[in-house]
Amino acid sequence: MAKKPGSWPLPIWDRLRERAALPPERPRAVLTLGPAHMAIGSIETELALRLVQAGLPLRRAGATWQLHGPANESLAAIAEWLDQQGLGGRWRGELLDVTDANRRPVASIERAAVRPLGIATCAVHLVCARADGSVWVQQRALDKATDPGQWDTTMGGQVGAGETSADTLERETWEEAGLHLTQLQEMRYVEEIALRRPVREGYLVERIDVYEAVIDDAVQPENQDGEVQCFECLSPAEVAERLSAEAFTLEAALILCAWLERRPTRVR
Repeated sequence: MAKKPGSWPLPIWDRLRERAALPPERPRAVLTLGPAHMAIGSIETELALRLVQAGLPLRRAGATWQLHGPANESLAAIAEWLDQQGLGGRWRGELLDVTDANRRPVASIERAAVRPLGIATCAVHLVCARADGSVWVQQRALDKATDPGQWDTTMGGQVGAGETSADTLERETWEEAGLHLTQLQEMRYVEEIALRRPVREGYLVERIDVYEAVIDDAVQPENQDGEVQCFECLSPAEVAERLSAEAFTLEAALILCAWLERRPTRVR
C-alpha cells in the first residue's frame, strides 16, 4: 500500500538515487572505436563473442573490445544484427550521437542499439508549472517501447544525432505537449542528472538536462505525436502522493523529487 506523503523529504528519495546508480548485473568490458581505442561504451563478453562469430566488425583488444572499419557503417551493421536477433530495443529509425569521453560526437547509431553496447545517451526533460504551484505531468502512451502507461514530466525526449539540448527542447516540447517555447515563461536550465543502471536490453548510461518553465493557466498541453496518453495538472501534494506510489518513471521521479525540494514551501 502506498504511503501518504508526509513531511519532506519523501522516504523514496534515497532509494531513487540508489536505483539511478547501479552497476551492471554481469561483467562488461570497455567498447572502443578505431585505432585510437576511443572508449564509447561497454559490452558483455558473451554478446561480443556472438558478434565476432557472426562476422561483424568487432575484435578483442586486450581487456577491451574494439570496433574496426568505418565507424557509422560498423555500428549500423551491429545495430541491424542486434535487431534481427531480438537483442536490442524497439527499432526507432532514429539516430543518436556516439560520443567520446569529452562528449564530442564521433559517430551515430540507431537508438534501439545503444543499451546492448552501453553507449551513453543524452535526454532533455521539461517541468512546466502554473503560477499556483501546480505542475503538468503526462501519462506515457500505453504502446510506448519503454515504461508504457507510467507518469512522466511535462516533456521528456532523447537528443538526436546532430542536435543540441536546446534543439531537442524545442522539438520535443511541440511534439509531446503541443507547446511553443514562446508560450512558456521564466524558462531556465536547472541541472543535469546522470543515470547508470541495468535494463532489459543491456546497460543504460544517460545524462539528462532538466529545464523548468511557468505556463499560463489558460494554456494546456496537447500531444501531437501519439506518444502521450493524457496530461494532468497536479498540486505538489498530489505529485508527492504519486511519487510515493511509484507511479512515475525513474527519471521523472528523480526530477520531480528535486523540483519539490526546490520549492520555497515544502510539501507538508
